[in-house]
Amino acid sequence: MGRIKYSGELMKFISLFENITRARVKDCFFDDYGQLFFVVEEGEISKAIGKKGSNVKKMENMIKRKFRIVEFSNNVLEFIRNLIYPIKPKEIEEINKAIEIKGLDVKTKGLLIGRNAINIKNYEKIIKRYFNIGGLKVI
Repeated sequence: MGRIKYSGELMKFISLFENITRARVKDCFFDDYGQLFFVVEEGEISKAIGKKGSNVKKMENMIKRKFRIVEFSNNVLEFIRNLIYPIKPKEIEEINKAIEIKGLDVKTKGLLIGRNAINIKNYEKIIKRYFNIGGLKVI
């Protein structure tokens, strides 16, 4: 994992987000599909969201776009749980550096994988920003 460089645009988003929410941002990036992600430090998620989502609404109005907030965790399995929330998997386990997410049902698996596997590829890329994993599978 190399050093992460931020564009001027991302630096502005980080600064604005931290000023509005008072939560510490660990990382900020656009995924391959143009969605903006804020990864906040452990224990900062409720502060980032605000009472009844007030910080999220305020931020969305200011930057005129939707975004996701994910709470970081040093535990890869916990981070994945945070990343895929609100999807609730049956189980997440690490087997020989590969991560397996067991879906509760067909619908859950479909949401995790996404059309043409875009969701699972996206999740895998995000996880690899922080953790050295072999791959991600939904079973």
